[in-house]
Amino acid sequence: MSDGESIGKSISDRPLFPDSDFPIWGTVVAVQANFYRVKLESNRETQFLPQFLLCTRRTRLKKIGQKVMVGDRVLVVEPDWQDARGAIGEVSPRSTELQRPPVANGTHILLVFALGEPTLDPWQLSRFLVKAESTDLQLCLCFNKSDLITALERQQWQQRLVNWGYEANYISVKQHQGIEELLLSRLRGKITVVAGPSGVGKSSLIDALVPSVNLRVGKVSGKLQRGRHTTRHVELFELPGGGLLADSPGFNQPDLDCLPSNLAWYFPEARVRLQQGNCQFSDCLHRDEPGCNVRGDWERYEYYLDFLDKAIAYQAARQQQPDQESSLKLKVKGAGKNQYEPKLQTKKYRRTSRKVRQQNLQDIYQTQLEEEIEDQL
Repeated sequence: MSDGESIGKSISDRPLFPDSDFPIWGTVVAVQANFYRVKLESNRETQFLPQFLLCTRRTRLKKIGQKVMVGDRVLVVEPDWQDARGAIGEVSPRSTELQRPPVANGTHILLVFALGEPTLDPWQLSRFLVKAESTDLQLCLCFNKSDLITALERQQWQQRLVNWGYEANYISVKQHQGIEELLLSRLRGKITVVAGPSGVGKSSLIDALVPSVNLRVGKVSGKLQRGRHTTRHVELFELPGGGLLADSPGFNQPDLDCLPSNLAWYFPEARVRLQQGNCQFSDCLHRDEPGCNVRGDWERYEYYLDFLDKAIAYQAARQQQPDQESSLKLKVKGAGKNQYEPKLQTKKYRRTSRKVRQQNLQDIYQTQLEEEIEDQL
């Protein structure tokens, strides 16, 4: 047998697909309806196989209420290599978890705002900052459209943010300024969640960071100076040189669902004051209590009071809601969504079983018999 024939035979005898016994791990990069797009981890067994598999969730995970989120590290079972499909059989424990947007294992939040079109609103910016501070993720602040303001205005904003306790990246996607610096210094090698109001250029920024991605970009509404929602679902995009970027729908006003007692810790200015010394009262909310170390003449103190009222109102409304565990039952619907349904009142709606009815009749007969015997005596 010639050398060429032996080589050809060895290649033909080599299995086209690897043994199904070896574990196949990957990261969920997109969720839509009941399907999950999983990017496989690179290893010796999968280097010649599809890079992505379209997966469903095993019924067992649905029954136990295990939700699968973008960013989850999952075990793929029953792979169909020819059609690039599979099923998710296991979800690894998460290091972090965000509910809005739903992203698991994120390390950073890239909070994107615009310095013009729409005009930068300090109150709205502060609300987003508080929401970002309340997560376990590191905060990266980025201002787009820096070419729309003067150098003096930019310097004023830089100093203002330093007083707040923040340093930011200033970029212009349109002029392609500051993009590479942002990628190298903040994003590479991390799972980053992009957040911020609509219309500030988040989708355009992702297009610049990941040229292979073509996202829908909407113009800013002229009447409200807000962007139209152009992103419909959460998706992870691979950055050049490593790292993943999570694009999510823009929200003009995040919820203030934190505990009122924790709110001050989400303002760097107040956090410094709390670290320097404790207030007189342990339950101080830093409004008009005596001996308060937080109350003072810092710029965003009025924002703190406004957010505190909203946080208190949110918690009060939440406490007035009926106890779901006592009045509702949990049902796991499609795509792992948890839904509470009213419990039926047993005595009012449910029919008594035949066994119980017969037992009740026997009790009645026994009582009547005992009464007749007593009358005869």
